[in-house]
Amino acid sequence: MTPLKKVMTGNEFRFFLSCDINLPVTFRIEKLEGNFPSTNSPNPAEIGSGVEDKKPELYVECALYIDGAPFGLPMRTRLESSGPPFCWGELITLSTKYRDLTTNSQLALTVWDVSCGKDEGLVGGATIHLFNVKKQLKTGKHKLRLWQGKEADGSIHSTTPGKVPKDERGELERLEKLVNKYERGLIQRVDWLDRLAFKSMEKIKDLESSKNGSSHLYVLVDFCSFEHRVVLQESGPNLLIPASITSTNELVTVWDPEVGKINPSEHKQLKLARSLNRGIIDRDLKPSSAERKSIQRILKYPPTRTLSGDERQLLWKFRFSLMSEKRALTKFLRCVEWSDVQEAKQAIELMGRWEMIDVCDALELLSPVFESEEVRAHAVRVLERADDEELQCYLLQLVQAMRFERSDKSRLSQFLVQRSLSNIEFASFLRWYVAVELHDPAYAKRFYSTYEMLEENMIKMGMGAFDGGDGYKLWQSLVRQTELTAQLCSIMRDVRNVRGGTQKKIEKLRHLLSGLLSELTYFEEPIRSPLAPTVLITGIIPSDSSIFKSQLHPLRLAFRTSSGGCLKIIFKKGDDLRQDQLVVQMVSLMDRLLKLENLDLHLTPYRVLATGHDEGMLEFIPSKSLAQILSEHRSITSYLQKFHPDEEGPFGITATCLETFIKSCAGYSVITYILGIGDRHLDNLLLRDDGRLFHVDFGFILGRDPKPFPPPMKLCKEMVEAMGGAESQYYTRFKSYCCEAYNILRKSSNLILNLFHLMAGSNIPDIASDPEKGILKLQEKLRLDLDDEECIHFFQDLINESVSALFPQMVETIHRWAQYWR
Repeated sequence: MTPLKKVMTGNEFRFFLSCDINLPVTFRIEKLEGNFPSTNSPNPAEIGSGVEDKKPELYVECALYIDGAPFGLPMRTRLESSGPPFCWGELITLSTKYRDLTTNSQLALTVWDVSCGKDEGLVGGATIHLFNVKKQLKTGKHKLRLWQGKEADGSIHSTTPGKVPKDERGELERLEKLVNKYERGLIQRVDWLDRLAFKSMEKIKDLESSKNGSSHLYVLVDFCSFEHRVVLQESGPNLLIPASITSTNELVTVWDPEVGKINPSEHKQLKLARSLNRGIIDRDLKPSSAERKSIQRILKYPPTRTLSGDERQLLWKFRFSLMSEKRALTKFLRCVEWSDVQEAKQAIELMGRWEMIDVCDALELLSPVFESEEVRAHAVRVLERADDEELQCYLLQLVQAMRFERSDKSRLSQFLVQRSLSNIEFASFLRWYVAVELHDPAYAKRFYSTYEMLEENMIKMGMGAFDGGDGYKLWQSLVRQTELTAQLCSIMRDVRNVRGGTQKKIEKLRHLLSGLLSELTYFEEPIRSPLAPTVLITGIIPSDSSIFKSQLHPLRLAFRTSSGGCLKIIFKKGDDLRQDQLVVQMVSLMDRLLKLENLDLHLTPYRVLATGHDEGMLEFIPSKSLAQILSEHRSITSYLQKFHPDEEGPFGITATCLETFIKSCAGYSVITYILGIGDRHLDNLLLRDDGRLFHVDFGFILGRDPKPFPPPMKLCKEMVEAMGGAESQYYTRFKSYCCEAYNILRKSSNLILNLFHLMAGSNIPDIASDPEKGILKLQEKLRLDLDDEECIHFFQDLINESVSALFPQMVETIHRWAQYWR
């Protein structure tokens, strides 16, 4: 979402319009505060009968009222009986979207107690307006006073306002309002002063609570925040009944119930303008200079952009002259009225004669936007021209795109199966990607259909299979991968049950491999490695296998290969690796895009494979975390000096090693910025002894971060110090590589956005929660509104902003970033 800007007193004021936010209204019900009235007043008949006092069991009912009328279905929190204080901490997502809200939008909260038996006991209710007097959406925490014994009244003149009247507000309410502003970043942070202020506030709170004899109850609500302020702008018709017209000179607002509806005469005119009878005239139409500029502007739109009515009309009018412009096909297909049989028929005919599009645009045609089977089949025909190496880069997304097909045995699934019959690596990954999705009840049948198709076709190949092998044996070699992972899961259960430290668990692992499970040390027949299917593994080496010291106790296994080598992998159980798999796939793709432009940034796209919804494998890369390096060697420089000493080189390191370090830092700085990778700390930044830095553990992406104040770029001061500081020539080179890489990746923005759009239906946590918002965040990071030169300035400012936070120029800023990196 691109924020609108308004310049005010020399400062830039960025905001979103509420009518543009196509997201559901979301907030969190935190807790109930105050002195809860005793519900344990037994009736005289029950005294001495042994009936136990019942604890209150509370839930909050949340309803939205628009212009005084209930809108959408009310939502309820779970029951809570542990209090007081009663803490729900529950995220509520309403069916209504922000774009549907009006000025008089209120949230009505009613607290009920069900411990009283069948009849629900009303505790109290309160309402709060979603917009303030300045027509800005309320964000952050709000404390609402309950009207005890009253159900929340959502009428325009509510009788249960949650806002505490000014004359009744104490010092505590004023301070809580300031804390809310502080948490939303509206009050400047000064660490030492903040600590003193919070200490004083605690004293005031204790004092107030000790002398407060009031029986008021409060509900704490936390509204979600956006990157910028949200300003009210209503969309569509307003169906309020107008006030009666008086004989005064005041302006009278007359509401038109047909605003926003299709005008029949305009619709008829539009149909006539697009009439197929005009096809003969349209063939010879050429756009004017102004129209050509408009068309070129439309063709540069990102795939997420929705075309306006005029833009759709323009592309349809000049469809014949656009057929030689391959970039125009996806935009043209977006402006077709597919419900009109004749128009759809002509569009499909034109599509067949259009200039052949690129693979990137074919991926867009497989997105959920395009439902026509002919359009999706055309996309597959384009993909058939791509080689295996390129297709494998997109295989994860192509499997997810099966969700948007109209049949279980679609042209796309048939194509992927056929392509895998000539490439065992492709076949192995396709099988795993499909097998993992069998856990999804909504699409299990579809993915199982593809799995069966792959099995049948591989077995049918017989002795004519690739590599001169038997098709049945090849399939069995893939099935044995699943058997191997099942055995590894069993080992992990046994090892976790061992009491004692990590060393005891390692001993148990090696004992199992040497004894009860000795068949795993030498396989009867070689198995294709799930991570690298071209490599045959023949058994596990017990003496080289170990366990990592962490909560999930992942296994580090050393496999013997048929060529006499050793393949080391990490096996995890209890962790969803699908998000890590996606991020590493994007790192690998971006590495390929950079190398195609002759820029090798020495990235480390290690292999990751999710073999289930909570298990998977990772390639083990010999390396050390920055936390470990700094504790053992005090600096990155002294660590690299140990492996690549050169007295004449920069900082006593060989020039090649330092260059590798600088390039890899630049590559990951740009990629983690674009993908919005969060939760970066010195334990998930790893360094290889050749100077290659790389990131691991991608539990937070697309801007999500569990820590407050995430810096714009994940650049720690130890990395900058290893380059000689912010004033050195090596640091200048680092910035140059960053800007160059950023502009190269921006050229492929459509490809990156299309791949994420195809993941919209996946069960990957940070995408599934809100696919549309995630893709818009990704688009915003690519800054498609700027040209290359402007982007260089933008990215340099971004780096400077991050680095200024790492060195003592501003005390409070450095404290914020230091807190982040802890």
